[in-house]
Amino acid sequence: GAQSDFGRPAPPPETGWERLRELWRRDELQRYPEETVNIFKSAFTGGLVGWLYGGLPAFYQARKTFIERSHGELFQNRADAVQSAHRAGLRSFIRYGWRWSWRVAAFVTIFNTVSTGLSVYRNKTTISNFASAGAFTGALFRMHLGLQGLAGGFIFGTAFGIPAGGLFMIMQNLAGETMQEKRNRERRELYEQKLAEWQSRLSVTEVLGQTESSAHGEPEMERGRD
Repeated sequence: GAQSDFGRPAPPPETGWERLRELWRRDELQRYPEETVNIFKSAFTGGLVGWLYGGLPAFYQARKTFIERSHGELFQNRADAVQSAHRAGLRSFIRYGWRWSWRVAAFVTIFNTVSTGLSVYRNKTTISNFASAGAFTGALFRMHLGLQGLAGGFIFGTAFGIPAGGLFMIMQNLAGETMQEKRNRERRELYEQKLAEWQSRLSVTEVLGQTESSAHGEPEMERGRD
C-alpha cells in the first residue's frame, strides 16, 4: 500500500488556507496563477493611470505658468523659450505624476490582493468580497487622519468596491465562467491528467515486477527438477 501511494499526485486544495497558499506558489513551468498575475498587471496599470492623471495636468499648468511669468525674460530665440517651457512642464509631470502613481498603484494592489484573497479563500466571487476589500483599503489609506479619516476612508472604499466588483462580475458572466470556476476546472483537469499518468506508470511497474519474478522463478524450478 505504501509503495502504491509513492509518487501519487496530490489532490486539488480543499480548504481556504490551502487555496491561499497555492495563490503564491509557482507551477511546474515556474508560472504564477492567473489571479496573481492579474494583481501584478493591475498594479502596473494603476501606476500608469495615476502618473498620467497627476502628471498631465501638472505639465500643462507648469508650462502655462512659466509662459505667464517669463514675459520679461530674455531668450536666445523662440526655440530656446519653447524648450524652457517644456522643461518646466516635464519637471512638474515627473514630480506630481510620481505622487499620484505610487498612491494609485498601492491602492489598486491592496484592493485586488484583499478581494482576490477573499474570493480564493471562500471559493466564490461575491459583491461582499469587493466591498470588504474597498472598505479595508480606504480605511488603511485614511487611518493617519484619525477616526474621522478612518470612517471616511471606510465609506469611500466601500462605495468604490461595490461598483468595481459589480463590473468585474459582469465581465466574468460574459466570459461564461467565474475566475473560481475556471481555476477549479483547471485544477480538476490537471489532477485527472496527472492521476492517469501515475496509474499508467504504476501499471507498467507492476507488469515489469511480475515479469522479473517469473524470470527468477523459472531457474529455481529447473534446479528443483534436477
